[in-house]
Amino acid sequence: MKEGQKLWTREELILVINLYWKLPFGKLHQRNPEVIELASLINRTVGSVAFKLVNFASMDPSLHARGIKGATNASNLDKSIWSEFYNNLEILAFESEKLLAETKNVTIERLNNIPEMELFKEGKTREQMIKVRVNQAFFRQSILASYNNTCCITGIQQPEVLVAGHIKPWSIDEKNRLNPQNGIAINALHDKAFENGLLTITPDYKIKISSILLKKKTQLVQDYFLKYNDQEIILPSRFLPNTEFLKYHNEVRFKP
Repeated sequence: MKEGQKLWTREELILVINLYWKLPFGKLHQRNPEVIELASLINRTVGSVAFKLVNFASMDPSLHARGIKGATNASNLDKSIWSEFYNNLEILAFESEKLLAETKNVTIERLNNIPEMELFKEGKTREQMIKVRVNQAFFRQSILASYNNTCCITGIQQPEVLVAGHIKPWSIDEKNRLNPQNGIAINALHDKAFENGLLTITPDYKIKISSILLKKKTQLVQDYFLKYNDQEIILPSRFLPNTEFLKYHNEVRFKP
């Protein structure tokens, strides 16, 4: 460590990895307003925050799979935080949001835009509802960031109409609720079709339309569904959909 530098704390690195999960891969740089905001929040230089983001990228297996290695000088604490976060996402996503709210001196409900009217006034039920809502928001941010706010089916880039869809449903696979490899960025219409088995994505990342729709020859079905049959999805910059999850959807949820 250079003279005059201060050691990074666990809390600071948790805030950085929280941001890493929410940023598209191409925006881990010091010109990004979100990086600038976090640097100011924790009293660090913008360059040092960007450097830590790149360190985390160097440990991301989804980037390794694409042949991207990144920096090679991550500290032991960087590695420890990555391992802790990556392997306990269900717990640490929420804990990192709590820490971010405390650092910003706001409630976690306000940070995540959860209306007070939608919550119980107090007690464990309220706490559980907040945790679910916060984790859902975190999952959405991480998925849209991975896909650069782009629908994997149509290519539309309008976040207001995009959904962070689960491949294995939230209610069925508790362990992988926040796993970004269990998510796809998809528009609301095709998400509903995916959820109900009218389309699927094969393990080789091709769109497959159910025969239920293939039999319908209307122009609307042609325009919104049939033209995408056998086309490849738009892949994310990181966190490729897990092939086992896709296999599950093909075999269990899809209506051939």
